Parts: sequence; C-alpha cells; structure tokens
Amino acid sequence: MRIPPHYQQPTWQRFFAGVAIGAIISWGVFLFIFGVVQEKQSTEIEEQRTKINELIKKGEIYQQEYSKLNKEAQKKLTVQELNIDLTNGDKYHLKEFKVKNIEDKVKNELADIVIAKDIESINSNHLLIERMIENLPIELEDGNKYKLKMTKFMLHTTLSIEIEISFSD
Repeated sequence: MRIPPHYQQPTWQRFFAGVAIGAIISWGVFLFIFGVVQEKQSTEIEEQRTKINELIKKGEIYQQEYSKLNKEAQKKLTVQELNIDLTNGDKYHLKEFKVKNIEDKVKNELADIVIAKDIESINSNHLLIERMIENLPIELEDGNKYKLKMTKFMLHTTLSIEIEISFSD
C-alpha cells in the first residue's frame, strides 16, 4: 500500500500550508486571549486578597476598640439602686412597720453616699459603709436601743445590703 502523491500537487501544498499557518495564528490568538484572561484573574485575586487583609485588620481594630470600650464602661458602672434588708426583725418581735422604718433610716443615711457613684469607689469604701451602718443609732418607741451589723454586701448596679439588729449594750 502506497501513499498517494498528493503532496506534490500545488493545491494540496497550499492547503497544508494554510492549515499550518492557521494553526500557528490560532495558537498565538489562543495564547494572547488566555494570557489576558489570566492577567485579569490574577489582578482580581490580588485585589481581593488586599481587601481581605484590610477587612481583617479593620475587624481586629474594631475588636480591640470594642473590648476597650467595654472595659471602660465596666469601670464607669454606677450604683442605680439601694436595697436594705433587715433579716432578723422577727427575733425581736418587731412589727413590719418598725422593720420598714429601720430599713428606710439606713437607706436614707446611705443614699447620698452610694447612689450614682461608680462601683469601684463603692467597693473600695465598703468598710466605711459598714462602719456607718454599725454606728447608726437606732432607738424605737419602746425605749430600747439597738445596734446594726452588716451581714451581706452585694454590689452591682444595685447595692444590696443585709443587716441584723441586736440590743445595744
């Protein structure tokens, strides 16, 4: 079996030459288009990478600022309310009215010192508050004198103090 001698004919030679030149030109066009597309994608990826890095940095800055503001806000928390609770009034057979009067007297005495003050200063002065409560004279209508003792001190935006009453010596 033999290959026919078509390669010697000029029409076939022109055809094969055109195919070869077309393949080279199309390969060049393909490489050019592929290069342009790859360049666009690489620049887009680089832009996205820089945006991501910027957003990460901004997020870190916002997190630091947020935690800093939270710490400052916690430092500046103030006492909004004062609760006084007399725990052993029934031991001395005190009526609810007398218990309420004692609680109100202590609350009025401490209100100016405690309300709208920051929690840090109240916490550092809790011994002073305890001394004020213990030195507060309580005299009821029956002529008996009582003294108070602070048993519980809970501090947040509401200051809760539990006190006990006992006979004065």
